[in-house]
Amino acid sequence: MPDPEDRQVTPESPVREIASEGAEGPPSPGIALCLSGGGYRAMIFHVGVLWRLNEAGYLPRLARVSSVSGGSITAGVLGLKWSRLAFDGAKVAQGFRAEVVDPLRALAGRTIDAGAIVGGVVLPGVSVGERVEAAYRKHLFGDATLQALPDQPRFVINATNVQSGALWRFSKPYLADYRVGRVLKPALPLARAVAASSAFPPVLSPVELELRAQDWEAPAAAGADLNHEPFTTEVVLSDGGVYDNLGLETAWKRYQTVLVSDAGGKMQAEAEPERDWARHVLRILEIIDNQVRSLRKRQVIAAYQRGDRKGAYWGIRSNIADYRLPDALDCPFDRTLALAGIATRLARMEAEQQERLINWGYAVCDAALRRHVDAGIARPAGFPYPGVGV
Repeated sequence: MPDPEDRQVTPESPVREIASEGAEGPPSPGIALCLSGGGYRAMIFHVGVLWRLNEAGYLPRLARVSSVSGGSITAGVLGLKWSRLAFDGAKVAQGFRAEVVDPLRALAGRTIDAGAIVGGVVLPGVSVGERVEAAYRKHLFGDATLQALPDQPRFVINATNVQSGALWRFSKPYLADYRVGRVLKPALPLARAVAASSAFPPVLSPVELELRAQDWEAPAAAGADLNHEPFTTEVVLSDGGVYDNLGLETAWKRYQTVLVSDAGGKMQAEAEPERDWARHVLRILEIIDNQVRSLRKRQVIAAYQRGDRKGAYWGIRSNIADYRLPDALDCPFDRTLALAGIATRLARMEAEQQERLINWGYAVCDAALRRHVDAGIARPAGFPYPGVGV
């Protein structure tokens, strides 16, 4: 028997409408952007996506930015620097490169996952998640909290609540889990929210939060069955991609136009998979992620085709020729597939590889926008980094 608190919006919807969240009725006018996970590969690919959206004047048109994992690193920096972007009369941020591109590229030049794992094992009392948070704090976010994010657009940084099995949302107005309740105006460090969202299991997961039971507001509607300790005081979180690997959940329910940027990889076949428990678990997790991502992708595209939502999907594994845009930027499929094969890690990238990833995110976003969203957008003059292509 279906759970009445957890029902499908439509039989083929990529997300589920939860009655206790009050997300009933038709979606609102507005544009939402979803940024998927995928480690530094996703972080840098999404930089190219934002670059093209900025040039097209679309950043200030966004009502919501919903992100998971590597996409949350990019979204966190965009949100933190929003007030410094200096949008001009054409709605183009003149400060985009200095405020968003440069700090994210600088982080991509450093390896932070290996040191965090070793330190988390060797140093007593310091978890892997805490060390990743410290790296984000040092290189990107400083002491900023969720209250440093703008009111508009709404930035939602998503993690997975390991205790409830539900989506955990960090935002400026509140942090929330529909089964636990919500905490209004949280002063939680932005670096911790991003660390939780990007806590890829099992090596970077979990990230734990210590909260106060009295700070929680339980929703009046049915569904907040876990609004009690320890769910309200000792929260255990993992990567947002565990629950929603495209960052769709909080965007799809709310808005008529949804742009989906997918930098997730694809599982490769293995003739001789590892048998030891640790590597076998990693392989199983990879299979689960691959299947869920593929299902969501198919459902998203089918929903566009049915007219349930407007918008566009583009992915790091897309073939730009499939958009049938005669003047798309030159992106040979074999070259872009090589970029899609970059490992899902927080490991140092060479400058040229970063530039090729940014170019690819920029180009495929441009093709999707001009083909499916706004044919009036002018063709770009070229890649952000024309010397390297893709």
